[in-house]
This record gives sequence, structure tokens and C-alpha cells, in this order.
Amino acid sequence: MSVTARPVPDAPRSALADTVLERLTVAYPAAAEPERAAGMRAYMKDVAPFLGLTSPVRRSLSRTVLAGLPRPDEPDCAAVALRCWRLPEREYHYFAVDYLRRHVTHCSSGFLPGVRHLLTTVPWWDTVDLLAAHVVGGLVAADRDLTAVMDAWIGDEDLWLVRAALLHQLRYKERTDTDRLFGYCARQSGHGDFFVRKAIGWSLREYAKTDPDAVRAFVAEHRTRLAPLSVREALRTVGP
Repeated sequence: MSVTARPVPDAPRSALADTVLERLTVAYPAAAEPERAAGMRAYMKDVAPFLGLTSPVRRSLSRTVLAGLPRPDEPDCAAVALRCWRLPEREYHYFAVDYLRRHVTHCSSGFLPGVRHLLTTVPWWDTVDLLAAHVVGGLVAADRDLTAVMDAWIGDEDLWLVRAALLHQLRYKERTDTDRLFGYCARQSGHGDFFVRKAIGWSLREYAKTDPDAVRAFVAEHRTRLAPLSVREALRTVGP
């Protein structure tokens, strides 16, 4: 983890967020299933407590919570996400991720520090991966100056920021910055953590759907440096 502590961002004032959180903290607990919650918490390695809401139930409740509400602006998005993240149960974090995925186009490059906080607070793959591919990726695509931040994240001591940097181009396809994709993978090819090695393979496998020859060539060149897991994931759909 990074050794330098960062201040927790303040949630902006937002009447919309007030309404969302008021509805959300009534609707979700009312549908809680404690027995299911225990199993969900164990499956997620005790990263956070759960209410025990299945994905279909949670999404249905979320639609009810948001019914009739206006589209948010950037402060609304920040307020909803940060206030959800302060709540202990993981389903609130999922709500925040879904909300940001839906409304990231209303956010500017200045929103990225807040997303960094979400990535590094109660971090696990279930939130980090969606934030990386859909929120960070969306922000960087809209403002390519943010690639400088990705260049910093790929070398960070926090493995979740490294993973986010590796995965932020996951949905870019032909728009992928291949110098960064391959450069990031090469830079972290010797990383000791499973989640980084897996992300290297995943990012390469996804780009292989666009340019399989480029991925095969990269793996061939760096095979002795890449972890076997990364190689298997990279070539899973295209072969050696």
C-alpha cells in the first residue's frame, strides 16, 4: 500500500444525494437477508459486511430508489459515491459504482481524485475492476491528459491503483493506446501479487480481440518475464 496518507475527500453538498441516501438506506436494509449476507461476506474474503442482497434484488431496489430523480451533475455524483462509501455494507458500494458507471459522462477530469479514493478505500476486485474499466476508463478517454495520472498509478505501491491502470483501457478496443498497454504490462511483469498478474493477462486478452497478432508478439517477446498466469490469460482465446 502507499505509504503517503491522503486526506479523505469531503462529500459536496447535494440535495439530490440527500434524497438518494435517504431512500437507499430505507430500501436496502428492508430487504436484507442475514444468512445470505454471511455467505457473501465469506466469499469476498471478509472485505466488508453485506446485507445479503442478490444482484437482481439490489438492481430492482436501486431502480425504485432512483425513480423520478433528475440526472446528477458532478458534485451530485461525488456526494452519492462518497457517502455510500462511508456506509459499511458492500451493497452500498455497489450502488455507488453503478451510479458512477451510468453518469460518468457528467464528470470532468477533476473527478479522478475522488475515484482514486474509492479505488483505495475498502478495495477489492469487485469494485476496483468496474471502477477501472467504466469510470477511470471513461474519464481518461474524455481527457487524454489524464494518461499522465495512469503513468503514475502504474508505478504506485498500491496494487489496486496498479490494477486500475492496467485495466482502464479494457473497453477501448481500436482506441487502445498500445504503447501504454504493452509498456504497463512489461513494467509490472515481475509483480508478485496475483491481482496484478491477473490484470496483466486480462488486459492483454481483451486487446487480443482487436489485434491478436500484436498480443502474441508481445507475449513471445516477454514470455520469460511474464508470470505463467499472465501468459495463460493473455493467450486464452488466441493461442500461442
